[in-house]
Amino acid sequence: MERAPMKVAGLGFRRNTSVASLRDALDAAGGSDGLAAVATVSDKADAAALKALAQQLGIPIRGIPAETLAEIKTATQSEFIKARFGTGSVAEAAAIAAAGRGARLISVRTASQDRMAIAAIAEGDGE
Repeated sequence: MERAPMKVAGLGFRRNTSVASLRDALDAAGGSDGLAAVATVSDKADAAALKALAQQLGIPIRGIPAETLAEIKTATQSEFIKARFGTGSVAEAAAIAAAGRGARLISVRTASQDRMAIAAIAEGDGE
């Protein structure tokens, strides 16, 4: 029996971001319909705004270790993020990592209007 693909939103954000900024970035990336999880770099997985967003959406947060993100090639490149994390986009890399094998981006990174948050969405098999 074939499983439906798992859809995950990857989020990159400044530590002091708001739920509104995260939601704005997510909406710009395609919205929350059908999401199974949100993902970000592990050291930000406990951010209050992210926890509040995940609770509102009724989905879990997946923290991805920075060293795992560094191994993932992304569709877009930020020189600042590449220097800090070793990948071109935290949002894209987190989405790909959390979506599992065969993951592919269905939305490249998009920013909230205030530029405090970035979101990308990937689909994969969840494993």
